[in-house]
Amino acid sequence: MATSTPPRTSVAAAATTVDAPPPSGGDRGFFGHPRGLATLFATEMWERFSFYGLRPLLVLFMAAALSDGGFGFSRDQASAIVGLYGFSVYIASLPGGWVADRLLGLQRAILTGACLITAGHLSIGVSGFAGAAGGKLPFFLGLILIVLGTGLLKPNISAIVGDLYPEGGARRDAGFSIFYMGINVGAFAGQLITGILGEKVGWHWGFGAAGVGMLAGLIVFAVTAPKTLRGIGATPSRHPDPAVHARQTRHARLGLGVGLGLLALVVALAATGAITIDAQAIGQYTVQITLVMVVAFFAFVFLAGGISGEERKRVAVIFVLFLFAIVFWGAFEQAPTSLNLFARDFTDRTIGGWEVPATWFQSINSAFVILLAPVFAGIWTALGRRDRDLSSPAKFAAGLALAGVGFALMIVAANRVVASGGTLLVSAWWLTGSYFFQTVGELCLSPVGLSSMTKLSPRKYVGQMMGIWFTASALGNLIGGLVGGHVDPEKLELMPQLFTRTTISLVAAAAVLALLAIPIRRMMTDVREA
Repeated sequence: MATSTPPRTSVAAAATTVDAPPPSGGDRGFFGHPRGLATLFATEMWERFSFYGLRPLLVLFMAAALSDGGFGFSRDQASAIVGLYGFSVYIASLPGGWVADRLLGLQRAILTGACLITAGHLSIGVSGFAGAAGGKLPFFLGLILIVLGTGLLKPNISAIVGDLYPEGGARRDAGFSIFYMGINVGAFAGQLITGILGEKVGWHWGFGAAGVGMLAGLIVFAVTAPKTLRGIGATPSRHPDPAVHARQTRHARLGLGVGLGLLALVVALAATGAITIDAQAIGQYTVQITLVMVVAFFAFVFLAGGISGEERKRVAVIFVLFLFAIVFWGAFEQAPTSLNLFARDFTDRTIGGWEVPATWFQSINSAFVILLAPVFAGIWTALGRRDRDLSSPAKFAAGLALAGVGFALMIVAANRVVASGGTLLVSAWWLTGSYFFQTVGELCLSPVGLSSMTKLSPRKYVGQMMGIWFTASALGNLIGGLVGGHVDPEKLELMPQLFTRTTISLVAAAAVLALLAIPIRRMMTDVREA
């Protein structure tokens, strides 16, 4: 699940000044940490409850027949929509941080984001009363509002966590560990509660439960933030020159207005039938365009970025890690699509005569993260003390290989289903084992990727390189959605092919990166390894 959170990507100029947060050393009212951490922990926990509670229901709902209360979309289209949704959530973090920097400040960005997310869930809930045809507009409008709100809330709440600890150090790291625990607790609980309501009672009961969770987060933040955050992030960044600041604010408002106007135009054209949106085609074009933009960005940094030769080597390493991260996340983010559909259609979910909701399998990853994250932290620390720590590329390769093992299990399970003509329901242990290896792979790769971006990035490009890292996650969500529809009872032969291609991609990427690990480490000789 989300062991890390997109940071606020600041676009403020170096000369920009920000109100300094008050020292937190004397505030230890939350288990030895600032009381503001409790506010942020609870807000983020409920936001993740709503996000991960909603996400696995989407593909099941949209692909369900009209008679079952769904939209009756093809699985390809439903899965692609989920991929575009996940992609958009990650990408929205970039303008979300920019809006907070220029216009709103961190606290107002978080509050505005929480309001938009709550409104989005409300819109999705209302769609249930409008019927299959009339419900599509409020449903997709709700998804758009959630994307916009998450883009404002997600990166900026992480930024405030860091601002609670201006002194830095181990206490700050511990604070983030507590914060990340809230992410996974929310994700774990959200999928259990919304899953059973959505599948056993009614789709919109599950959607409504996710909305109630976000409403709880909104109330917690609105009521407690003024007291516990003590003005941290209350105002946007300000340039010391008032004229420059006024010009930057005007440009920011103009850019925001144009962006929202274009979005509203697209929504209006789609709602009136003036344009037809093909999610699969849009997703494929989006992957291509995003990759071209990323390559162009790296070319600019190399050729005109004003960096030294040593920094160019580090940027080259970042680009290599970015490409391999796309492979990993493209497999890992099949959880809400292909693996979710496999749980629903081809997995024996009966325990003592009661059928476990398919979406509950989505919580396995969060449970493993909660259990194993401290173990892996201890392993890396112990290896470091013995001067035997693995390099970042080696940990990346291990993560890819372990995820490959997880999908290799799914090849066996899928072939058993195909051999039976689609009549066999395989044991739940196949999916459980797959999620275990994927989670172990995630714990090898995700934290290391974050650490590598901060260590390798040229100082003046740190924020943008972090944005590049989360672009890999965004592309992974999109790719996972584009291929996720291949799990279909009417197209059984596609299922083992999908899992085989995924496994080969992961194992091949792990092998190539393992071969590159030594030369990459030489390029990083002056960078202290994590």
